[in-house]
Amino acid sequence: MAGRVARQRLLVAERQGLKLAVVCRTAAVAFGMLWLTVGWNLAGFVPSPMAMTALALFGVIGVASYTVIGTRYERWWLKYALYAIDILAVCAVFVVIPVSRFAPELPQVLAFRAFGVHYLFPLVAMACLTLSWRLVAWSGVIAVAGWWAAFGLAIANMEQRLSWRDLPAEPTADAYLKVFLSPDFVGYGSRLQETVLLMIAAVILALAVYRARCVFVAQVEAEQARERAVRTFGRFVPETIAERLASNRGALAPQVRHGVALVLDIENFTAYADGRPPEEVIETLGAFLARSAEAISRREGVVISFTGDGLLAAFNTPLEIRQPERAALDAASDLLKCAAAAGFRVRIGLAAGQIASGRVGSERRQAFTIYGDTVNRAARLEVLAKDVGATVLADAGVAGKARPDDLLKPLGEQKIRGFEAPLAVWSKQVTALPGAAG
Repeated sequence: MAGRVARQRLLVAERQGLKLAVVCRTAAVAFGMLWLTVGWNLAGFVPSPMAMTALALFGVIGVASYTVIGTRYERWWLKYALYAIDILAVCAVFVVIPVSRFAPELPQVLAFRAFGVHYLFPLVAMACLTLSWRLVAWSGVIAVAGWWAAFGLAIANMEQRLSWRDLPAEPTADAYLKVFLSPDFVGYGSRLQETVLLMIAAVILALAVYRARCVFVAQVEAEQARERAVRTFGRFVPETIAERLASNRGALAPQVRHGVALVLDIENFTAYADGRPPEEVIETLGAFLARSAEAISRREGVVISFTGDGLLAAFNTPLEIRQPERAALDAASDLLKCAAAAGFRVRIGLAAGQIASGRVGSERRQAFTIYGDTVNRAARLEVLAKDVGATVLADAGVAGKARPDDLLKPLGEQKIRGFEAPLAVWSKQVTALPGAAG
C-alpha cells in the first residue's frame, strides 16, 4: 500500500519537475534569442536567420511538451526524447555553426577547443528537476555519445590530425606550442577527459536523485505507518497516545512482551437493554465505554478492542510502561468509578504474563490484537468473577505488585476452565457499588 502511494506521489513530483525543467528550457531559449538579437546588433552583426529559426523551433517544441504533460497524450518516452533532442542539438551546433563567420575555412574542431563540453552540463543537471534518475543517466549517455559523434563529424574531413601523442618525448616550449596551437590539433585525450568527467557527473547526479527518491519513499512509508497507527487506535485512545504509537514505528510490529491484560464486561447488560429504546442503550453504552477508554489511557494502557458491552485492554504493549501491574490495578479502580457513574455493575479480570501482539488483517484493513495464555487467563478470571460473586479478580502476577490500599483478598486456588492446574486468585474488595444494571 505504502509503495503504491509512494509511486503515485513520485509520478506527480516527476511531472511537476518535468514541467519546471521545460520552463527553464524555454527561458534559456528565450535568452538565446534575446542574445542573438540584442547582443549581435550591439556588436554590429546581423543575427543568423538559421539560428533564430532553430531557437524558435525549440521554443515551440518546449511549449508543446509542456501542454501534454499530465494529460492522456503524455507518453513515458516524451521526456527522454525531449532531452535527447536538446542535447543532440547542442552537439550539432559545434558541427554546423562555423567557428567564425569571417573565416569559414577554419577547422570546425576549433569550436571544441574554444568552447567545450561544459555547455552540456546544465542540460544534464536540469534533468535532476524531474526526480528521475533514469533520465539523468540517459542524459549523460546521450551527451557523451552526441559529443563524440559531433567530434567525429568535425574532424572527418581533416587531412591531418594532431594529438598529444604527436609531441616529442621531451618537448620544448616551441614544440609544445607548435602542436597545441596548430589548427590540426584535435586533442583526443582532451575529448576523452571531458566526456569521462561529464559521465562521472551524470552518474553522481543520478545516484543523488535515486537516493532522494529512496528517502522520499521511506518518508511516505513512515507516514503511512503513522496513519495506520492513528486509524487503528485513534478511536480507542487519546490523541497523545495515538501520536506516541505513530511515532514508534516498531510498536505495532509482532512481538512478545511481559504485560497485563484487562478484560471488562457489564453485568446483566442484556436485561438492561431489554425494553429500552435502542438509541438510548447505544448512547449510554457508548458514553460509558468512552469514559472507560479515557480512564485506561490515563494509566498508560491501550484499549485493544471493544467487545460488545465490554472491552479488552493491555498495559505495557504496544506502549512500553514501567509498572504495568500497578497501572492495571489503578485503572481497574478508575473503571469501577466510571461504572458507578453510569449505573452499571461490571466484572474485571486482570492477568500478568507474556503477551503476544501485532497487526492482523489484510493490506487494506488491519487491526491490532493481543493473544496468548495471559489474555485467556484475564478473560477466564472475568467469567469466574460472576461465579464467585466478585467484581475484580486478579492472578498472582498482578497481586504480587498490589499495595494494601488495593484491598486485594486471596481466594485461594480456583479451577478455571481451559487451564489444567488450579490458579491462585485474588479478589478486590469493593465497599460501595451501584445496583446491577436493569
